[in-house]
Amino acid sequence: MATVDVLICGAGIAGISAAYHLSLRQPSLRILLIDRGAPLSLTSDKSTEAYRNWWPGPDDAMVCLMNRSIDLLEELARSCGNAFRMNRRGYLYATADPSRAEQLLQAAEQAARYGAGPVRRHTGSPSDPLYLPSPPEGFDGLPDGVDVFLDPREIRRFFPYLSERTLAVLHVRRCGWLSAYGLGMVLLEQARARGVMFRSAALQAVAVRGNRLQAVRLAFPGGEETVSAGCLINAAGPFVADVARMIGVELPVFCELHRKVMFPDVEQVIPRDAPLVIWADPQRLLWSEEERELLREMGRSELLEELPGGAHLRPEGGAESSYVLMLWPYAARPVEPIFPLPEDPLFPEVALRGLMAAIPGLQVYLARMPRPVVDGGYYVRTPENRPLIGPMPVEGAYLIGALSGFGIMAAMGAGELLAAHILGEPLPDYASAFTLDRYERPDYRARLNAWGETWQL
Repeated sequence: MATVDVLICGAGIAGISAAYHLSLRQPSLRILLIDRGAPLSLTSDKSTEAYRNWWPGPDDAMVCLMNRSIDLLEELARSCGNAFRMNRRGYLYATADPSRAEQLLQAAEQAARYGAGPVRRHTGSPSDPLYLPSPPEGFDGLPDGVDVFLDPREIRRFFPYLSERTLAVLHVRRCGWLSAYGLGMVLLEQARARGVMFRSAALQAVAVRGNRLQAVRLAFPGGEETVSAGCLINAAGPFVADVARMIGVELPVFCELHRKVMFPDVEQVIPRDAPLVIWADPQRLLWSEEERELLREMGRSELLEELPGGAHLRPEGGAESSYVLMLWPYAARPVEPIFPLPEDPLFPEVALRGLMAAIPGLQVYLARMPRPVVDGGYYVRTPENRPLIGPMPVEGAYLIGALSGFGIMAAMGAGELLAAHILGEPLPDYASAFTLDRYERPDYRARLNAWGETWQL
């Protein structure tokens, strides 16, 4: 029987980050990282690749976790010459609805109280604070917090591609994107240099005795093997609940299918230096009568109803690229994870139509969109859309999962936090907000009933 100190099930960004932080603190640990496929190949390399410290909510836990994670991302980027091309272009929330504008403003003030940075209002007055646009590359020397634009002339001045109906724009600043695959490979290479091993294998079974982890059974391409492990980390992404059941634990999680579409913006509608643009308003798409009838015949009548806000878009690649990413989780609901992803031939057009409300220039593609590429993955969510990081009820078993759409941005902070749990290091104040046992606390269960907006984007 082979023996390891730590076995990590899942070589996505969460599992790789856990391996990185554990090996950084204790290089002598024998750490085995396993996955059915190649590292980062299931969903981590198919994400939006964005990050933000903008997290309105009932407390400051998510802002604290994300601020720490972004700190670590920036430190790593500086140490490796920014090999994963981290930028800080920001998120641009836009609305044409006065009531939603007020909601966004309240959320901005709340996030500021939690530590996301100050609110700067731009109303067209000479006394307005200075607005510093984000450069296309890099992240140093830029403001945090949020720049709020409430004057239509200022909105047109700085964001002329947005709809003239736009009443309010929030440019959230400690946000941007990076290469998810590049980040993961930097972490994996450094972890392997400290002795972390990777093997292509599937977890078959977990042996537990006296509520203590004993061993795991692995299936390799050439057979099976039992491995004695002092610690098992469940980082199985969309299959995190399946792995938990192997040790008799039910997790309060579900999966949502999220797709994204990429296409060449040959008409140069989107500036190459644009932030990530999010249209916050729900909307009904405009269809012709013929199209409406066809949708009914196809069983897609839900596309005729009001669809939720959250359509978003960003440039992909550098100045030399023409590609744009579009996303819109208009049909998010609990599903069982299936690979390859089920096809939806209407998704590119629906996402395009949804983003036309924010950026009317995209109408040029309505008649004929350049050939799109569609991929995506599954968001694994808890009821309140917060991650699970920490011990499981079986001694020696740990969990890093439910990183619902924020796995790339949270990975560094989550991996560091999990390592602190495992190694018995001091925990930050926000640690208890992400442990599985939070659902056993009566006060926490009561708060779930009035949780409100999850701000999943």
